[in-house]
Amino acid sequence: MSYKGNIIEESLSDKGILKRFRILSTRTVAVTARHRTPWIRQWTLHLVEVTDAEAEELAGLLSRSLDQGHGGSWYVDYKNENTHYIIFPGKVFRVNRRKPGEYAKAREYGISIGIPEHQLDFSPGVR
Repeated sequence: MSYKGNIIEESLSDKGILKRFRILSTRTVAVTARHRTPWIRQWTLHLVEVTDAEAEELAGLLSRSLDQGHGGSWYVDYKNENTHYIIFPGKVFRVNRRKPGEYAKAREYGISIGIPEHQLDFSPGVR
């Protein structure tokens, strides 16, 4: 069972890591004040697919590839029916989607490193 998620290209210090992913689609979104990323004009969102076999390895690579030059306020996530990887700079959470309480630690961690709470909208019900 594969995983799907979005990677914001501008969040990466090493954009070469994108070559490791199967990119299903790409779209851009204009940055607004609500995004809290005034140093860039847009977010380039790549919808990616990750196989079971590479999910853990790629999570670690992404964790080391996220830009920390602007406060470390980025994360990447991908999920399948059972598992949700939530990846921050230097930290990876592997959440069982059938145990909603496991999301609390990831959300708390994200807030602690400066990610706006409204951007931490992952939960078992969000597809």
